[in-house]
Amino acid sequence: MATEAPAAVAVADLVLRTEARRQESSSALDPKQRAKLGQYFTPAPAAEFIASLARLEAANTIRILDPGAGAGSLTASLVMRILRDRPGTRISVTACEVDPQLHGTLAATLEDCVNTARAVDSHVEVNLVRDDFIAWATEDEGLFGETRGPFDLVIMNPPYKKLAANSRERRAVTAACTETSNLYSAFMALGVHLLAPGGQLVAITPRSFANGPYFRPFRRYFLDHMHIDHVHVFEARNKVFADTDVLQENVIFSATRTDSRDRGPVTVSTSQSYSSEIRSRTVHYEEMVHPADPEHFIHISADEEDVELAEAHANLPATLPEISCQVSTGRVVDFRSKEHLRPNPVEGAVPLIYPLHMREGGILWPVPGAKKNNAIMLNDDTEKMTFPAGHYVVVKRLSSKEEKRRVVASVFDPDETPCERIGFENHVNVFHSGGEGITKEVARGLCLWLNSTLLDRFIRRFSGHTQVNATDLRNLRYPSRYQLGAIGRDWPQGALPDQEKIDDLVERHLQLAEADQPHEG
Repeated sequence: MATEAPAAVAVADLVLRTEARRQESSSALDPKQRAKLGQYFTPAPAAEFIASLARLEAANTIRILDPGAGAGSLTASLVMRILRDRPGTRISVTACEVDPQLHGTLAATLEDCVNTARAVDSHVEVNLVRDDFIAWATEDEGLFGETRGPFDLVIMNPPYKKLAANSRERRAVTAACTETSNLYSAFMALGVHLLAPGGQLVAITPRSFANGPYFRPFRRYFLDHMHIDHVHVFEARNKVFADTDVLQENVIFSATRTDSRDRGPVTVSTSQSYSSEIRSRTVHYEEMVHPADPEHFIHISADEEDVELAEAHANLPATLPEISCQVSTGRVVDFRSKEHLRPNPVEGAVPLIYPLHMREGGILWPVPGAKKNNAIMLNDDTEKMTFPAGHYVVVKRLSSKEEKRRVVASVFDPDETPCERIGFENHVNVFHSGGEGITKEVARGLCLWLNSTLLDRFIRRFSGHTQVNATDLRNLRYPSRYQLGAIGRDWPQGALPDQEKIDDLVERHLQLAEADQPHEG
């Protein structure tokens, strides 16, 4: 019976030892400290999968950066792969880790990499940066400073944490390369910044950077400097970090540093977990990044069902302007308008609508005893924050992952809530027509469309976050104004129909051919 060569065994054992260190570190660290730093360690199966995407060029030396190295799982898996597939290549590793509790573990992993390489007649040199990666990457190197790149390979599982607008980290990244709002996209941006031309970034990150307004400057910078080569999507969120409580919708991707405008095809793969069957398909770059899209959204269609959903959405006949609608975030920011808010309706006040007032497709107002206010005084300071009486469609800006639908919409009906004007609070989005109400039938049809399963499936497949921003809603396509009116007229009186009835109404009216629809004067 054949046995593995001693060198192969030594290389494989490197990852096993690193995984044991990772598990020990993960269980020993304070969960509150991990949350503060945004730490989520990379399990061995994830690390090996990520390392498998690295493109190993025929070079004498491969310069590697692991900017949030943790216990060293990604570095160990990548070193193992190079020792196995490119024996004799010199490997230079720079690993950054800010958490002093991990410095001993990471140092042990790096020393293990050096010793394993020596045992198989290869060479690894390491540089452990015991500092915050953003500070290290953006501060001046000085006369005797360490070299900050360029690197041939940047491999990362960055920390996930919002960056305050005035934070040192956010200002430093903006000065170095681009504006961004999260620690993980800051790490990605600096990784791009430190790559050599033709260098490769391989990362596991939340999917949320692919769309939404908060990541727009980052997407522009990333897509201007990188070509996306491969994206892997997991069908089940809880399989990515199986031994943690992470429920982020994550993707693994690789991208190449290039200034060329020529964009080749992209491989998109999907699987249930790391060990299950991987299904792959190739898409044209323009299908993933639409050239004329000012938002620079990255459309990730993992399988044929995604493609069908994307085609169904693209085939909808209208944009928002074509149905004479706009959508805006609610104008009332309650903490900035405290002196004008009232817990209950009083003379001189008008309704103030929060998400809590949205019930079964309509508005329940007031809600006595609610934690939020029910009214806002109408005066010279607040009139510009309010809308004139009319029909409006209101959408929650935030939804939990447990909610039945990602988009939750209701109709504000002035016949049900008589008023002179209305205030909509900042936690809702409002569909209106030039700052005024829209017709009752179109409002009701738009509400049903937004609450439909078809739209929900599209949003869940192509949006990696639970926020529903006005920008997201502006970039959707819609049924025609005629179709929306027809759907709205078929809404029976009373509360929102059940889901089956909503979907039946929407499907039936979407089948109406645009050519058969009368002109609306």
